[in-house]
Amino acid sequence: MRNIWHQITENLIPVFRRRLSGVDALPQLAVLGLLSGLITGGVILLFRLAIEWPLEYFLPGTGSESFEQLDILTRGLLPLAGALALGLMLHRLAIHDRKVGIVHVMERLNYHQGYISLRSAIVQFISGVTTVVSGQSAGREGPAVHLGAAFSSLMGQWMRLPNNSIRTLVACGCAAAISASFNTPISGVLFAMEVVMMEYTIAGFTPIILAAVSAAIVTQAVYGSEPAFSVPALTMNSLMEIPWILVIAVIIGIAAALFIQLVDTMGRYHHQPVLLRIGIAGALMVPFAVFIPETMGIGYDTVNATINGHLGFWLLLSAGVAKLFITSLSIGLGMPSGVIGPTLFMGATLGGAMGLVGAQIAPDIASSVGFYAMLGMGAMMGAVLQAPLAALMAVMELTRNPNIILPAMLIITTASLVSSEAFGKKSLFLTILKSQGLSYQNSPVIQALRRVSVGAIMDRNILRTERHLTIEEARKILKSEPKWLIVEGSSGPTALLPAVDLARYLEDTEETAAEEGIDMPESIDLIDIPANRRDVAPVQYQATLEEALNEFDTTNAEALYVQRHVAPMIQRVYGVVLKSDIESYYQYRRS
Repeated sequence: MRNIWHQITENLIPVFRRRLSGVDALPQLAVLGLLSGLITGGVILLFRLAIEWPLEYFLPGTGSESFEQLDILTRGLLPLAGALALGLMLHRLAIHDRKVGIVHVMERLNYHQGYISLRSAIVQFISGVTTVVSGQSAGREGPAVHLGAAFSSLMGQWMRLPNNSIRTLVACGCAAAISASFNTPISGVLFAMEVVMMEYTIAGFTPIILAAVSAAIVTQAVYGSEPAFSVPALTMNSLMEIPWILVIAVIIGIAAALFIQLVDTMGRYHHQPVLLRIGIAGALMVPFAVFIPETMGIGYDTVNATINGHLGFWLLLSAGVAKLFITSLSIGLGMPSGVIGPTLFMGATLGGAMGLVGAQIAPDIASSVGFYAMLGMGAMMGAVLQAPLAALMAVMELTRNPNIILPAMLIITTASLVSSEAFGKKSLFLTILKSQGLSYQNSPVIQALRRVSVGAIMDRNILRTERHLTIEEARKILKSEPKWLIVEGSSGPTALLPAVDLARYLEDTEETAAEEGIDMPESIDLIDIPANRRDVAPVQYQATLEEALNEFDTTNAEALYVQRHVAPMIQRVYGVVLKSDIESYYQYRRS
């Protein structure tokens, strides 16, 4: 058995890694996508149980969302106590360990090739559970996306996969988390590509789809096949409603822009102590919890009641506006909670309220309140995240009703345009990144270079050699016909020269010795002989072509030798990469 495992680790896994270096390793990526979905599905199940079990035990009534049935004193003290406990925990952590959520996943993708630590996943798990259980205005989908991305990334790191594959695994984890949370695999796929990766690739679709499907199967085995919300049959009664739908789109677009602006404004206080910021967020939650308890927790019970037409206009309007203000203020101050759930809550309540207004204006042609609530959910999600396609598919999968596609397309795109063009707002996540002094590189060139590892284009026809050689050693080296010679120094490779230059030097030296009747030199110094030597710098085998280009810029090297850590204090060199190789590869793939 040990021999079989040794054969697998020594032979199959290196081949698996090597295939993953390029962009065409579809079978290998498909396997990784399935594994990512299964792992993420299991993690999300644990995360949901960690939230639901204490709430079902603690809250009165049935279910895990009946915060409204708590007495006033408990409603007021619970979020404040939870915020203080959370603030104390975060205060004890280093600044880089406090970063959680979808923004952190995007940062790790952009600056660290998708490497996410187990420590950050543990912090996200605890903080995500604490925010919801303590009644903060929070969602569970943001933390779920972080957890899915983190454990998928950790799987890739454990297998020592190339960085381009780890990036794909992170996208798989994001899609699987959304799929497992809402039971909406298609919107999970589109969310991962449209919001997190911000690119669509043919090779990326297959593993991400498999991850979303396998995660949905895992959660359906426990929670059943029903979507997150109980949605009645919905349809648009008349085309005469389209002007009113456009009015609602403008209102929700304005609300989304206000939400993003408030988050950005409060984010400017990120330099203040974290305990103070989280404490203030908890204190701000107290009056909302006392007077509008619907804002507490995830609030999907309120969304369901809205969709089924059980709530009145003033409650819908006040809950929607209150949710907008307290969620934006809390997230801006650093509360580690999700934003996707609150956007659905805001959209449903505001859309439902506008639906009731429409029913008063034109009772004969107005559709149901649930119809407008679902449109509002899609519009708010699309406008806040600037992800219209993911929002459209979320509405489609949640309603399982194709009749809603036409009005949903209209309201989602209009609301997104109002937020982005009329008010100049980018995606909430990009806005938060910018407030932290970070950016997200998503140009076509950068995205193309991130999809390929240096292992896919490196020249493996190399030979490592000492600087000083005898004539016989030089001839022996040339017999193996290497293309490149990597010259070793006291602390690793110091130069790269074409083997043909050494051959030419030997030939010229032999001719000179024969013509002048002198002896051949006893040794050769590869640093002194005439040759087209290149200064070298190391790059890790897992690195992408983008990382390799950055290495060229920072070191001013003329060539990179590709190495991997194989044992303590031992680095194995696998090949060399020139800057021209990267440029040629990109030009070839583009043509």
